Amino acid sequence: MAELGRPAIFALNAVSLATAQRLQAALPGAELFGLEGRVVGADRTIANFGDALREAYSADRPLIALCAAGIVIRALAPLLQSKRAEPPVLAVAEDGSAVVPLLGATRGVNDLARTLGAALETAPAITTTGELRFGVNLLNPPAGYKLLNPGDAKTFVSELLTGRPVQVDGDAPWLEFSGLAVDPSARLRIAIVDSSVEPGPGELVYLHTPGPGRLAVVGLGPGGAAQRTPEVAAELRDATDILGYRTYVEMAGPFRPDQRLHASDNRQELDRARAALDLAAEGRRVVMVSSGDPGVFAMAAAVMEALSGADAAPPWADVDLAILPGITAAMATAARVGAPLGHDFAVMSLSDNLKSWETIETRLAAAAEADFVLALYNPISKARPHQLEAAIAILRRHRAPHTPVVIGRDVGRPGESLAVTSLADLSSEMVDSRSTLIVGSSRTTRFAMGNREWVFTPRFYR
Repeated sequence: MAELGRPAIFALNAVSLATAQRLQAALPGAELFGLEGRVVGADRTIANFGDALREAYSADRPLIALCAAGIVIRALAPLLQSKRAEPPVLAVAEDGSAVVPLLGATRGVNDLARTLGAALETAPAITTTGELRFGVNLLNPPAGYKLLNPGDAKTFVSELLTGRPVQVDGDAPWLEFSGLAVDPSARLRIAIVDSSVEPGPGELVYLHTPGPGRLAVVGLGPGGAAQRTPEVAAELRDATDILGYRTYVEMAGPFRPDQRLHASDNRQELDRARAALDLAAEGRRVVMVSSGDPGVFAMAAAVMEALSGADAAPPWADVDLAILPGITAAMATAARVGAPLGHDFAVMSLSDNLKSWETIETRLAAAAEADFVLALYNPISKARPHQLEAAIAILRRHRAPHTPVVIGRDVGRPGESLAVTSLADLSSEMVDSRSTLIVGSSRTTRFAMGNREWVFTPRFYR
């Protein structure tokens, strides 16, 4: 079956535009259509909703319409022929309170509904009986598998729904934790094969087609699931394998029993990157997790290093690689107190694991002298307890004693703490390895309003 086209999202009024834009952000490449005279800001303007919907359907594009389900059904009714040929079609409430998959069960409509539901923080209204009963959609296998006899699937699933057992022959990890009643002697049979065969009576046959896999290097943000982007949430949901530092893997859950977790020590970045690329080259869908943003002192650089290295494996070149951003610790800490990063700022790690302490001192002095606001990661550890005091001494040579300093610890996670102090009062006893520091510039201002204390750096600098 042909590959689906770009998702098409239809907004029919101004009220639904904000919801449509949230869905578009969760579906990279999606195109937003707005009804002429009612919606401003869409990618394309349409004069007639029914005509535009039918045109997109005929072009085999997934359709998301922000309107009543009945409107969509009536518009598409003349085109409905084969359930195996129809693209995914969903109706979404204009306020985002409901996601209803209508058509395309054999082409991933329920997976798309879950992605949209995650973006809107609402449970999709999935009604596919087999999927609800067994936890898998036998008509829509995961990447790497192709159903060879979809015409037999309706009768096959109907028999399963009566309670009949089934035998499973071949490597099918996606079925291991399903609700199917598995019996090696059952009359019904699911077969996983490596070359095309003619299915027999009472069989569903899947061709195992590994092909290139996918590696998504993602940022979890500071901690909570609410601070992840919808595209990161979708990658985690669809992953077969999740790799990362143990703390971050645990943070990324919960996971299904069929998802494989590969947790490792925090200092094994390059080995972890190679392992992720190897898994993806085998055809698996792999997610590498980092806290914050994967490109800021995290795993994206390690993956790039592995790819560009002399020992890069040739199969890695075929991997579908994506780097998905996240909210950094500096951003999360800054947001808690106002806008201390409101003007030019520099981000530094005070860890000397991958660079010398002399380099850190030189860069810190230069950034302080240039009057950047400074966001400081990895400020202290048991292995280097005295270096933070040395860094504070450098800062004090270039900043006034009253310079605001924000100390954020585990921002966005359970046990979060936040403190605002001055450079004069800052000491290493106030900071630990899970803290992020923001040191203001000469223009950064600290003020109280009601019961809150705020810190900001003005947008102007003269």
